[in-house]
Amino acid sequence: MNPNRKLITLDEFTVMQTRQFSQATGELSTLLRDISLACKLINKQVNKAGLADILGAHGAVNVQGEEQMKLDVYADEILINVLKNSADCAGIASEENDDFVAFDDQHSMNSKYVVMFDPLDGSSNIDVNASIGTIFCIYKRVSELGKPCSKEDFLQKGENMKAAGYVIYGSSTMLVCATKLGVNGFTLEPSIGEFCLSHRDMKCKEDGKIYSVNQGNTNKLSDKLRAYLDYCMEEDKETNRPYSHRYIGSMVADLHRTLIKGGIFMYPADKKNVHGKLRLLYECNPMSFIVEKAGGVSTTGEQRVLEVQPQELHQRVPIFIGSKNMVNYYLENYKED
Repeated sequence: MNPNRKLITLDEFTVMQTRQFSQATGELSTLLRDISLACKLINKQVNKAGLADILGAHGAVNVQGEEQMKLDVYADEILINVLKNSADCAGIASEENDDFVAFDDQHSMNSKYVVMFDPLDGSSNIDVNASIGTIFCIYKRVSELGKPCSKEDFLQKGENMKAAGYVIYGSSTMLVCATKLGVNGFTLEPSIGEFCLSHRDMKCKEDGKIYSVNQGNTNKLSDKLRAYLDYCMEEDKETNRPYSHRYIGSMVADLHRTLIKGGIFMYPADKKNVHGKLRLLYECNPMSFIVEKAGGVSTTGEQRVLEVQPQELHQRVPIFIGSKNMVNYYLENYKED
């Protein structure tokens, strides 16, 4: 590393952004710092995989009936404990828990924000040492300050979000964060233990050459979706097809590639998952917020993801997300009637 390079840490960057708003209290910046701390602790355990007893199944299932991995449980507990000790979080909702958790101490009840997260996205990749991640989003509560937060604080449309982000635990550990000012990426510098600005003002390319979908589910898809996959695989030099197929099985990893290189990521409804499989509150909304702030598009196929009114904490939706021109082409030519 060049010792003369000016490093800007996540804390420094968020403080600089906060100064642009005279009414800012700094609570949002503090929450981002607390979340980044939790993710550093998770990263430390991820890097021990294979050396410590943290691989494999935990022996329980989550609210969706999915088998929990040991790191799932660890990541969930770390995030809850860090945010509970924060002075700026009124409560949390997690993909791994049946219900939201309202923090009932006096500081928390006077906090303006609630946090939702998927503590460890891509759990099926843990034991094979593939990329996994943490997804989070922050909302300003709608319930009365001074009292415990309520379910309505979490059942807000995604367009009400104040910030969202993800951390990808890969060849390097990177935090990507979106606010109304844009999207920026921070890479963990292990020698100083800080996330440092590495990808300023990230933009999702308007076009791409990659499509990402679980093609093993093709026989469960609608005729129109199968026709779109055929379009992706057809050779056409004018439109740079066939597209390359890439699918990791971790939304964080697949969408990180889509954000960096352009492309379209799809997790549609199918005959088995008629309402889609990915969770609106913990996966689709925060990722849609990030991609839209970077200039991309996100839709359920029927409406913009961020405009969906949540009905329950663990609601699922289909999603088509990524480069603007690729998603719009799908909508114009292959969306369901």
